[in-house]
Amino acid sequence: MLKYLIQVVQNSLTTGILLAMLFALSQLGGKQKQKKWLLWGLTAGVAAAFLLAVLKSTTVLINREYFNIGILSVAILSEILFCMLLWGVLQKKLPELHERIWSVLYAVLAASLLLYALPDIFLYPTEFLLAGQSVFSTDFLYKSIGYLGGLLIVGLSGLALYQAGTGLSFRLVRILLTVGLAVNMVKQIATIAQFLLARRMIPMSKGLFEFIKMSVNYNDWFLYGIMVITILMPVLLWIKSLHPTDAFSNPAQHRRIRAVSRRQRRWCTVVLAGYLLSILCLTVVRAYDEREAVLSPAEPMDIVGSEIVIPLENVGDGHLHRFIYTASNGTEVRFIVIRKSANTNSYGVGLDACDICGPTGYYERGDHEVVCKLCDVVMNISTIGFKGGCNPVPLSYTIRAGNMVIQTNDLESEKKRFE
Repeated sequence: MLKYLIQVVQNSLTTGILLAMLFALSQLGGKQKQKKWLLWGLTAGVAAAFLLAVLKSTTVLINREYFNIGILSVAILSEILFCMLLWGVLQKKLPELHERIWSVLYAVLAASLLLYALPDIFLYPTEFLLAGQSVFSTDFLYKSIGYLGGLLIVGLSGLALYQAGTGLSFRLVRILLTVGLAVNMVKQIATIAQFLLARRMIPMSKGLFEFIKMSVNYNDWFLYGIMVITILMPVLLWIKSLHPTDAFSNPAQHRRIRAVSRRQRRWCTVVLAGYLLSILCLTVVRAYDEREAVLSPAEPMDIVGSEIVIPLENVGDGHLHRFIYTASNGTEVRFIVIRKSANTNSYGVGLDACDICGPTGYYERGDHEVVCKLCDVVMNISTIGFKGGCNPVPLSYTIRAGNMVIQTNDLESEKKRFE
């Protein structure tokens, strides 16, 4: 639940803020052609992002990294040109050409922002269900709530910021949008540079390395910077709404002006609340969600000769059970046992380690989820006991007289994994 709440806010709030400011600017400019192009860009961006998400999930035609670099390059170029035209380049000498190019850039900028952010947002629901799980499960419900909660925070914050922006001057929104786009461009350039450096397409330099390291270590600070810049909009509108200067000639007009001021303050409150919730998601909630998992203590077991004997009644509750066998060289070899279904007598038995992540172990989370401590991948319980992926290394067992029996020789042969 919390994972998807955090990811949706982190990956889409910047786009939501910038789109809200673009719409506010087009509204303040009062030019229908720009509004039309912006709406076309929004529609095209959402449609293309959905198509890209489908292609990513069903084919191998899309190389995500190269595609993202292409989209970011288009976004950076359109942001630079948009800001130049926003501040009047070509307006005096070629006013008609200025308006045409500027209108098209509204669409290109909106589409490129959406095409970079939305595909992953569309793909998150495909991760909700593991094989064998039902859409009526508690786990699916919690993940859906987190996902929809993130969309609600971003959506309301963007809508409220747009409403706040339309109550201010074109000049102020132009300044704030320019600074916001500049901050976003720095992040986009750092993303491209990181990719090119990793592929050795550009030479390494100390300055470039420090720039990329800063952008990676302080990734969220770009979003925080844009939030700090744009929070001026609701703050200034709130102050303005306390002392409206609109003229009125009768009590009805006065009441209308006061009602507009109250509505503006409500939108300002929504922006501030949305920003506060977003910051909490990216700090407090994330720290809680990413807290280090602690492996459960080992449970008692009987060793009879060369066999480990565990009563089935001790491991039949559907929860994860951990055991430790001390090998001949003193190494503690951990293994886990979980009953796969209450309707069957089948058990998932394996080492508390895998071929990919090593002996970091597994823990139980939420509604009987078995999770790898290192990579946070949720295991499909029905596949525990089989090779592949991040599954626990399978461990042989037999059922005898109501007990699970495991050979100590099998554990002795795996002791090097835990040394």
